Amino acid sequence: MNQLPPVCPHFVPDPTRPLRLCADEMWSYVGAKKAPRWLWWVEDAATGRVLAFVFGRRTHATFRRLRTVLAQAGWRVSHWLTDAWWAYVDCLPAVERTEAKPLLQRLERKHLTLRTRLKRLTRKTICFSKKEFFHDGLITLFIVHFFFALST
Repeated sequence: MNQLPPVCPHFVPDPTRPLRLCADEMWSYVGAKKAPRWLWWVEDAATGRVLAFVFGRRTHATFRRLRTVLAQAGWRVSHWLTDAWWAYVDCLPAVERTEAKPLLQRLERKHLTLRTRLKRLTRKTICFSKKEFFHDGLITLFIVHFFFALST
């Protein structure tokens, strides 16, 4: 089975410009609100292009997995723009990270795009995913189609 990429397949970092990423996470659930599922994703701070994403819990391990995905793509991140979530504080050196909630507004607006277009991500709905496979798969298809395909 072919797996869709968790990184933008058409993105090649400009070697003359340091790669600065905005990172944020978005909450949803699978089956019940007691089973939270988090989408962690990053966008290029200069262009606003979504570059990579992972699914998991809101833990250090999931953020480390996101960093591994970026490293496997061969992208070296020079600076991170994040909020004050403890996974960022603990996993990133202070010189490589800036807490800048106002700079994350463009990425957080993408959360609203997902919630508006994918009914299963709205807060009060009868349409929700019962299995992580379908939840993650649907969001992955949307990201690849809407954010990756448009960025070519």
